[in-house]
Amino acid sequence: MIAHTGTMSRPVEVSVVLPAYNEEATLAETVAVTLERLGDFLPGGAFEVIVAEDGCEDRTPEIADELAAEYDAVRHIHSDDRLGRGGALEHAFREADGETLVYFDTDLATDMRHLEELVESVRTEGYDVATGSRWMPGSEAERPAKRGVPSRGYNRLVRLFLRSEVRDHQCGFKAFDREALLALIDEVEDEHWFWDTEILVRAQRAGYRVKEFPVDWTPKGDSKVDIVRDVFGMGSQIVRTWWQVSVSPRITRQVSLGAGTLLVVVALLLMTVYLDPAAVLDAIAGADPAVVGVSALVYLLSWPLRGIRYRDILDRLGHHSDVTFMTGAVFISQTGNLVFPARAGDAVRAYVVKARRGIPYPTGFASLAVERVFDLLAITVLAGSVLVGLVATGGTDDLAAAIAADIGTVTIGGNAVDPAAAARTAIQVAAGVGAAAIVAVAVIVVNARRDANLVRRGVGALSSDSYADYVAGVIEQFVGDIQTVVGERRSFLGVGGGSLLIWTLDVATALVVFAAFGIEITLSIVTVAFFAVSVGNLAKVLPLSPGGIGLYEGAFTLIVVGLTAAPELTATTALAISVVDHAVKNVVTIVGGVVSMAWLNVSLTTAVDRTSDVEAEAEPHD
Repeated sequence: MIAHTGTMSRPVEVSVVLPAYNEEATLAETVAVTLERLGDFLPGGAFEVIVAEDGCEDRTPEIADELAAEYDAVRHIHSDDRLGRGGALEHAFREADGETLVYFDTDLATDMRHLEELVESVRTEGYDVATGSRWMPGSEAERPAKRGVPSRGYNRLVRLFLRSEVRDHQCGFKAFDREALLALIDEVEDEHWFWDTEILVRAQRAGYRVKEFPVDWTPKGDSKVDIVRDVFGMGSQIVRTWWQVSVSPRITRQVSLGAGTLLVVVALLLMTVYLDPAAVLDAIAGADPAVVGVSALVYLLSWPLRGIRYRDILDRLGHHSDVTFMTGAVFISQTGNLVFPARAGDAVRAYVVKARRGIPYPTGFASLAVERVFDLLAITVLAGSVLVGLVATGGTDDLAAAIAADIGTVTIGGNAVDPAAAARTAIQVAAGVGAAAIVAVAVIVVNARRDANLVRRGVGALSSDSYADYVAGVIEQFVGDIQTVVGERRSFLGVGGGSLLIWTLDVATALVVFAAFGIEITLSIVTVAFFAVSVGNLAKVLPLSPGGIGLYEGAFTLIVVGLTAAPELTATTALAISVVDHAVKNVVTIVGGVVSMAWLNVSLTTAVDRTSDVEAEAEPHD
């Protein structure tokens, strides 16, 4: 709940917002100083001070109420829930009356003699945004290394990736033209510490006039490195904003297809430099066709399992159907992913289940999210199990030898290190990480099956910052997708076990193809095949070519060549295996898709044309 106290009966020109979270020790003095400094250069009644109090746990709400009662120019906006720094600012700015909107941190770290320049830069000089800077020439900022080094690094990353001209994005001393800010904040997604950076970046991208000026700044309080806020929070927001403003606007289906085709052509041309295409074709021709046929049958076995899994997921979401139809729907969607880039087949599946079974689009997309989550969990469990099994059975020698051959002799401090021993140690460490990953999956599943929130408790142990809530919320959404299924034991065993079997058969298909080329199947080869298939499928996620053709083969070949020392597994043979493995899987998928389209009377081109409507209808509405 959000409440307001204090009123202003006369119009104001300048609204100053003070974001306050547990500021009982400084709030009264900050408000008094702010009112005094505003009164030095603005006429009475031309300004207001809004205390944006953000779900505090101390006496800040009571103090804010007292100040609002004492001063006509003070208002208090209270939130029962923690909105985050950016969220509290946005709400207060929308409620403000002034045409010039200002905020600064309540610790008054920035010298208040700069307040007039901040306000007048927007109010009378015509700038849309003004911000103080601790890094411009002429500024005086007492910044110890523990603050200065991370701050410089952060600002350089922002300038590099987000093409910002501002030197100091995080200085809590900013002013905005009301019209400009309200036009920008609907695009700003962050509600926490990155809000300042995102608003400055988006203002520059939109062509607004931004003024940065030097300020004197003295740190107040103690600043500590917070792994959740600084790494997961700020780092992920830089990547997210970079993608939104620099990459996503340039990606269309035509661009993706063109770029992907170009990359595949370049890769093929480069391949001819290092590999003889004729030798690759000869290797493919030398594969045992009967064994290749067996690989197709092995892969075909995974499709009814995909249908059963999808049926169970939709059953938990309240929609019932038969396995045969669900298998056909999955065939059609995967065929769409092969024919069209950017995984358009996912939307095709939502269209098919809507058109033929009346399942709402939001449910169709939610079911796909659950399916993806269980795929990730299955890969994690299988990867951990393969690594642990490799170490437990003493089968690390071949893999270590292959890695050692790639890295050669390593010298540290003048002493030569045995590369094979180092590789074995690395594999053992990886196995430990794999075991930890299996435990983590178990914790996620346990958390999804009980009322106690282990996720929020664990993130809270790392950080008390408001970003902890954000990160915990992201993880909880992931867990929530699992919780949809794990609430009922039979459903969980069906979906979880089915996912493991599906991926096991995917790897088994590749192993049969290895056998078709005369490769002896050892535990080391099983490990390599698993990682080659997994990385190959992850590479296909990039929307660069239909069905990830070229991406899968390249990733598969690199993994096989890098992790095997067998003389018969040359780069030529590895590429031939990847081509046949992917071709077998694509042929099975396309044949199944064509049969399913004929049976269900679905046109793939019509379904893809409808995907924009599908996605629009699936989005939540206010």
